[in-house]
Amino acid sequence: MFDDFIRIYFSTRSTDGNGKFRSHIAFVDMTRNLQQIRRVSEHTVMPLGALGCFDEHGIFPINVVRHNGLIYGYTCGWSRRVSVSVETAIGLAMSRDEGETFERIGDGPILSASLREPCLVGDGFVKVIGNRFHMWYIFGTGWKKYSPDAPPDRTYKIGHAVSDNGIDWIKEDGHQIIPDRLGWDESQALPSVIQMGDRYHMFFCYRESFDFRSNATRGYRIGHAWSDDLCHWSRDDASPELIGTPGAWDSDMQCYPHVFECDGNIYLLYNGNEFGRFGFGLAVLE
Repeated sequence: MFDDFIRIYFSTRSTDGNGKFRSHIAFVDMTRNLQQIRRVSEHTVMPLGALGCFDEHGIFPINVVRHNGLIYGYTCGWSRRVSVSVETAIGLAMSRDEGETFERIGDGPILSASLREPCLVGDGFVKVIGNRFHMWYIFGTGWKKYSPDAPPDRTYKIGHAVSDNGIDWIKEDGHQIIPDRLGWDESQALPSVIQMGDRYHMFFCYRESFDFRSNATRGYRIGHAWSDDLCHWSRDDASPELIGTPGAWDSDMQCYPHVFECDGNIYLLYNGNEFGRFGFGLAVLE
């Protein structure tokens, strides 16, 4: 956020010479009332990772935090696999030019798979609270073939980690902090946290773990939970509630939320149908 505009980072998708997808990070600058576009970046903010690294094939999304005169960018990097489609981990890059470009602090991730979080660590959202870094992220519990002819699908949950410097993290390995609503194979993604008064609120998205890509009743929707101590979370998806308009761009799916405050308003950015194929939208808390 800047004095006279808001910068929104988003992930784009292109194909390489073999027709395989890649993801890059770009941004759009908007007026502080979020009604007009001022500028769209003409380049990606950082290159993809080196050969064989965790972010070789794509980066999505990026969460930015201002700290010590720099902008920390927490990335979700991904690379292709053979037996399953993808593996992910969380990296850190820093910007010294007010978020125009980012440079990795190293080729490896700062948070990745571990003993009780065996795959798909990603979607890191970071806030500095009381001189300590807090990260909410997702971790995969495993892959499963739900039918003989279908490719494997994954399940992931939301976890929590803390750090004194934003680089070295201690996580509650394998501890799911948000209870399931749909059952053990509910997948939860992209947590985003904001403080309102003395209470912390988390917005995230959740779905069934299979048959969710084209089945609107099983696809992503927005979830909500609250906490008074950053450790124990109570789930309450009904309040506040985000409702799509029949026939509109977000009628069948609402996913990948990001909550923030600007000029006294609480906003929620989110993607719509087909995981954001038609763009992202904005809601304001009433």
